[in-house]
Amino acid sequence: MSLVVMKFGGTSVGSAARMREVASIVASRSGEQRLVVVSAMAGVTNQLFEIADLAKRHETSRAREILQLMEDRHVATARELGLDTPEVLSTLRGILEGIERRVQGIDLLGELSARTMDEIASSGERMSSVLVAGLLGCPLLDARTVVRTDNHFGAARPRYQAIRKLAEQLLMPLLETSEIVVTQGYIGSDEAGDTTTLGRGGSDFSAGIFGAALQAREIEIWTDVEGIMTADPRIVSNARTVDVLSYEEVAELASYGAKVLHPATVRPAVEAGIPVTIRNTMKPDGNFTTISPGASSGRPCAALAMRRNVAILSVVQEAMTDQSGFLARLFEVFGRRGVSVDLVSTSEVCVSVSLDSSAPLDALVEDLHRLGRVSVASNRAVIAVVGDSLRQTPAVLRTAFSAIDGVCVDLISMGANAINLSFIVQEQAAEEVMRRLHAAFFEAA
Repeated sequence: MSLVVMKFGGTSVGSAARMREVASIVASRSGEQRLVVVSAMAGVTNQLFEIADLAKRHETSRAREILQLMEDRHVATARELGLDTPEVLSTLRGILEGIERRVQGIDLLGELSARTMDEIASSGERMSSVLVAGLLGCPLLDARTVVRTDNHFGAARPRYQAIRKLAEQLLMPLLETSEIVVTQGYIGSDEAGDTTTLGRGGSDFSAGIFGAALQAREIEIWTDVEGIMTADPRIVSNARTVDVLSYEEVAELASYGAKVLHPATVRPAVEAGIPVTIRNTMKPDGNFTTISPGASSGRPCAALAMRRNVAILSVVQEAMTDQSGFLARLFEVFGRRGVSVDLVSTSEVCVSVSLDSSAPLDALVEDLHRLGRVSVASNRAVIAVVGDSLRQTPAVLRTAFSAIDGVCVDLISMGANAINLSFIVQEQAAEEVMRRLHAAFFEAA
């Protein structure tokens, strides 16, 4: 019997009505083994981070108010689903009491460790999975018993070999007897048994990890849009679904702001040769995107992506070309500060890099002053044109530059991987640039 991993995001399990839709979709895959991976109910993970932060600031009254709202929401959902049994309510209450105890500890110590934050953050998935499993009437597997990670709390890295063994020992027997099993995305545990998380958006990653470990036929990512779009539909109203993408195209789009799919999802899936589809929970028979081994959009521009909150940091040194090791010294500063650089542009006397505005810009400027004159341009956005045949299509540059004629461009980069052409513009102009590029690549006669 073939097996499919079905991951449902926060909006897909955000209410009793949505959970019923999930149950209907899962039932439609009758005849296959189904591992259902769920996120926390929409908004809950953000609330959990807020609760922890409030506790650290000794604002426990407000933290408990939010916690009560969270409890009310989950209990009301259980009641609407007919799951307000003593067993379900006791399980939910146990998870909530665990949060309460940690709030007290954080308040007492005035300290919030990454380990404690992961324990709190895991609670949303643990609660939603109780409700989905109850609705489906199937076993619930605690993902922490299978998803073994290191102890890099907040962004833990999976131990794939250990996960495969644990999946074979603990998960496969359940699937063989019930065909449907529910588990949580986003969470795992280290060798010591402490709860870890895979980073924000890590439920997609979990689906890829489980799919690879189980050699699934397919990994389905169910969300609130019809696959990966040619652009953000909130910006470009006539954006359309891209039918087929390569793993490389998806990873590039995700890295540059497309939020439908967590970038790391691609890695375990591609290594296992498993296709991934992105589907809409509210339109289960609608359009969807397939990312399949060896597949490609075959287009010079498959889709556009945009990331805001970008800054450009430039270092000018007239004698740079005569200084052996200049770039090594420059990038050592970023490495020492733990800052990831996106795009890089060099000239005879200047090096410019783009980075997230949340980076410690003041500290970087201070460190880099010894290398030359430093300037920072903030309030920028990067827009990426992504397509597998971009480099082989000379007309792409003409089309792109014609579309953005008259727009001030700070930095241009043709990606080393040959599938990405990126522009950095002022953030206030970014949405207009997106619409112009979309019209040029997808709407021209």
